[in-house]
Amino acid sequence: QEEKLQDAMKITACVLGTGLLVYTALANSVSGYVQNSWDMYGHFWQTAWLKFYYLYEGKEWTIFLLGAALVPTLAFWSFNGILLVADVTGKPAFITRYRIQLGKNDPVDTKKLRQAIYMVLFNQLCISLPMLVVMFYVMKWWGNTFSKELPTFQWFLVELSIFTLIEEILFYYTHRLVHLPLLYKHIHKKHHEWTAPIGVVSIYAHPVEHMLSNTLPVMTGPMLMGSHIVSIAVWFSLALIITSISHCGYHLPFLPSPEFHDFHHLKFNQCYGVLGVLDYLHGTDRVFRKSKAYERHRVLLSFTPLSESIPEAPRRAE
Repeated sequence: QEEKLQDAMKITACVLGTGLLVYTALANSVSGYVQNSWDMYGHFWQTAWLKFYYLYEGKEWTIFLLGAALVPTLAFWSFNGILLVADVTGKPAFITRYRIQLGKNDPVDTKKLRQAIYMVLFNQLCISLPMLVVMFYVMKWWGNTFSKELPTFQWFLVELSIFTLIEEILFYYTHRLVHLPLLYKHIHKKHHEWTAPIGVVSIYAHPVEHMLSNTLPVMTGPMLMGSHIVSIAVWFSLALIITSISHCGYHLPFLPSPEFHDFHHLKFNQCYGVLGVLDYLHGTDRVFRKSKAYERHRVLLSFTPLSESIPEAPRRAE
């Protein structure tokens, strides 16, 4: 089903409006409380930032490279390094108990994994890094990215809300775009080689897709907002860790549920977005909502795997 442009614009306006209303409702309570805590440590962080800034004598490209490239990359590989141990060895058993697609990647195919890692490294070095060069000059044009004064916590929350909404909109529509038969065959099929994904394959994709769907939606918000490099470093790191969780294949306690995107890899034509708002409005989560995966799609607040407490219905005998 193809949506008309007018419907898409209405839906986009609805999502943006809803997001801003929710943020406004929470701003005076949650962010106010956290701001008080932030104020207690604000002087420490401001002093630490100035020491870092002067350590590099205001060399903006070096600061940008460390904040926008090195810090998020370390976050990505540190988090996925832990998961890869479980994927390859099946240990510790504490983690593997929480596997979503039981019997898959148990253990992971090491040859297939090596190919995925090579592709991920290529995307990071040959696609993301050149895009960061372009982003650097856009941020210099704004003039606030390398300010000696850190943004307030409340302003960072505003930015984070806008970044998230922009990413949701751009990722949903570019993701649906690469699911068109011609583009899927030549571009997106590579990512879907993993019907049972693992964390590191979150950016295992054709270079065109990595640029269009993985990197551009995350970069656009900070470029539009002229964000501080510290805000960019935190946002990029969060985005990489969250997409790794969405692909990791484990529904771990106290972490965001990966059931939504895992279901996309299983069924291909469901759950295209990140938050799920646009999927709900477009009806691209109807099958998901009728599944056991939907019942499991929540933060696990105990140590009992949801695959045990909410198991799949037994298949009927042929």
